[in-house]
This record gives sequence, structure tokens and C-alpha cells, in this order.
Amino acid sequence: MQVPSQSISLFLDSLECSEGGKHAYFRVFKVFYTWLYSRKSGYHLNPQDNPILFIDPPKVGKRILPSLTMEQVDDLIQTADNTRDKCIISLLADSGMRLSELTSVRSSDIDWESQTITIIGKGNKQRRAPFTQRTTNLLKIYLYRNGQYRGNIWGINQYGVQKVLKTLGLITSIKCNPHAFRRGFACNLHRKGLSTLDIMHLGGWSDLSMVLRYTRSITFDDCLEHYRELE
Repeated sequence: MQVPSQSISLFLDSLECSEGGKHAYFRVFKVFYTWLYSRKSGYHLNPQDNPILFIDPPKVGKRILPSLTMEQVDDLIQTADNTRDKCIISLLADSGMRLSELTSVRSSDIDWESQTITIIGKGNKQRRAPFTQRTTNLLKIYLYRNGQYRGNIWGINQYGVQKVLKTLGLITSIKCNPHAFRRGFACNLHRKGLSTLDIMHLGGWSDLSMVLRYTRSITFDDCLEHYRELE
């Protein structure tokens, strides 16, 4: 029995949740019906009858997402009470690593000469993430004092890193989570004049759309600064 597109639209409209929540439901429907009307499903349905093709996705507001400035990163490093946590903050800010990438780092992945770390990124793609001299100094002190763990170099998992950042956020009143560092990575490089293409490659994004989304706030801030200069 074929489900009409109108029924799906009515269901989405009836949901008592945010537009983002409705869009999440829409994506689930899209994945399911794309599979159902493909050859892989074995149902031999006409792809042109796929009801999801006749539904407009719920609109999601484009909000300016929080990102960390270099001053905030410095404050977090100063507040952290141990070398491990200082390393984590510095590396997140330098590299724009995702949480899963950060917690997969082993000492053998570090190339001290090029100041890069080889990681397995999103989509199981191998890439190199850069870091600065500040992180180099912190990492060498940390690894010298702590040796090597069987797993990653931190001795904690993703939940442990999130707990560290949450605690620092409460102490400093700075909104810090792995993605805030990733957005800050893109924004701070954009402020320094790097092109969005360079930022995309350094941060391991597969296309420019997310880089452009993350750096939206920069355009406004720069315009606001110029506006204030006219007062």
C-alpha cells in the first residue's frame, strides 16, 4: 500500500517540536523511502512514485552558532589545572578536530617535524590535522610525564573529554564543547585571512557549505566593527 505524500506532510505538521526536530523526522523519512524505492529494497517500486519527492523539507532557521575566540581559548588553558586538559584545549583549538578524532589520537600518530597528527576522520577518511608550537610544548611535557596509555594518549574516552570541557565551561562561563572549538577553528583562520578552501582542507570538511555556515558570524562582526567606527 502506497503512502501518499500528503499523509507524511500532515504528520510532520502535527508534531509538537521545533523546526529542527521536524527536519530530523523528515530526514528519517527520506532515508527510508529512498531505500524503499531503490533496487536494493527488492520491492520493484517506481522511483518516480516516491512520496518524499513531493514534500518540501521543513525550514530550519539559520542561527549564528557559538564559536571560541583565541582570547577564550587562552582563558580556558589558564583555567585548566593539569597539563592533559591544557593539551586537549590547545589541540582542539589548533586543529578543529571532532571529538571522535581527538579521542583516537595515539602517540605514534604525531609527526613532530611537520606538527601534524594523522587521524581517521568522518567517513573513515584518513587526514592530517595541524597544531601549533604551543600545543607542541604542552604535548611533549604531558607525554614525558605520563608515558603512553594502551588506548589514546589521554587515558579518557569521549565522555571524559566532554566532562572536562563542561566543568571548564561552568568555571569560566564560556560555552565550550568540541564543536564550539571546531567552529572557532574555522572562524579564527578566516579572521587571519585564510580562504574558505584552505580552511576546508585543514579542518577535514568534504565541502565548503559547513565552512561558510561556521564563518557567517565573522561577516556580521566585521560589518558591526566598521559600523561602530562611523559613529
